[in-house]
Parts: sequence; C-alpha cells; structure tokens
Amino acid sequence: MDPGSLDKVIHERVRLAVMAALAARGSLSFTELRELLEVTDGNLSVHGAILERHGLVRIVKEFERRKPRTTFVITAKGRKRFEEHVARLEAMLGTGRGR
Repeated sequence: MDPGSLDKVIHERVRLAVMAALAARGSLSFTELRELLEVTDGNLSVHGAILERHGLVRIVKEFERRKPRTTFVITAKGRKRFEEHVARLEAMLGTGRGR
C-alpha cells in the first residue's frame, strides 16, 4: 500500500487525534478537546478550521449562560473519511478487519 494514498488532511497528528476523539464521542467542547489532546488554543483552532473547511467537522459557537461555548461535531462526511483513513492504515499494517 502506498503511503501517498493516506488522507493528507486527516493524517496530520493533531487532526488525526481530533478525528479519532470525535469518531468515538460524536462531539466535544473546545475545552474538552484541548485538554484531551494537550494542545494549545491556537493549535486546536488552526487544525479545527482546516477540518471544518474540508467539511469533516462542524464547529458550533453558541452562548451558554452568557458564556461562549465552542463545540466540535464530526460530520457524516468526516466519519466516512476517517473510517476510510483507518482502513488504509490497517491495510498498510496488515491488520485490517477480518484478518
């Protein structure tokens, strides 16, 4: 399997971690993701924007008791692309499902 076939948008370390967390949970607040991944606000913001621009996540900004709250939500497209990416990785490692 050619490493060049990996999804370049998802495969970056922080974006891969964001997608894995969201695939498991569906949605997480900005704070939850930042703490889980141990990244800075700026780092998470930049990677979140890239994922959102590609339609893989939706970033919802709202107010809760007059405080801003940002939530990351995986999209159907994002879930599909993440699952395809994981399948490619498994194929490269020879650990695909059903083996």
